[in-house]
Amino acid sequence: MNRDEFAASIDHTVLGPETTFADVKEVLDEADEYGMNACIPPCYVAEASEYAPDVTLATVVGFPHGQNTPETKREESVDAWNEGADELDVVINIGHLKAGDDDTVTAEISEIVATVPIPVKVIIETALLTDDEKHRACKAAEKADADMVKTSTGFADGGATVEDVELMAEYLPVKASGGVGSYEEAMAMFDVGAVRIGASSGVDIVEGYPEE
Repeated sequence: MNRDEFAASIDHTVLGPETTFADVKEVLDEADEYGMNACIPPCYVAEASEYAPDVTLATVVGFPHGQNTPETKREESVDAWNEGADELDVVINIGHLKAGDDDTVTAEISEIVATVPIPVKVIIETALLTDDEKHRACKAAEKADADMVKTSTGFADGGATVEDVELMAEYLPVKASGGVGSYEEAMAMFDVGAVRIGASSGVDIVEGYPEE
């Protein structure tokens, strides 16, 4: 991929609990300058979509633990879409998955996918799952017609790994998120099936693209 395509595959991210709108504006300015997308907290989506209308804007739902009720997640999703979000990154209910209630996980994602007309990425939080659970989570997302699966929230111990991205890519396009901080690390994820990178260091990643 060329540099523009590479930059457009990066979701430049700011999601920490102390994030201010000034922080969001900095990320939006950088995303606009470098041709990246932005992933920001839902409380700033309306302001962000007005401030940087040309930046593809993702936000999170059920973040970071995924334990909101299905109804709450659905309303979060609708609110985000109405306020200008272009994409949603939705955290699954990990407890339901671990309990073997895969149908409930699938149903929750399906409701969101059916309710909003924008891409839905499903965060499975790989650091908390066994390989079998990762397969089951991806199958649930695939069955629910999600657009993408995402490795991590960035709030659990551990982030994206090449092995996890390779596993997840068997089912859906993958957003590798968590611990990806350089061009080389991003390319390692793309090489095994990732199509998107989520990172707070998006500028460093894009600036690492080799000069032509």
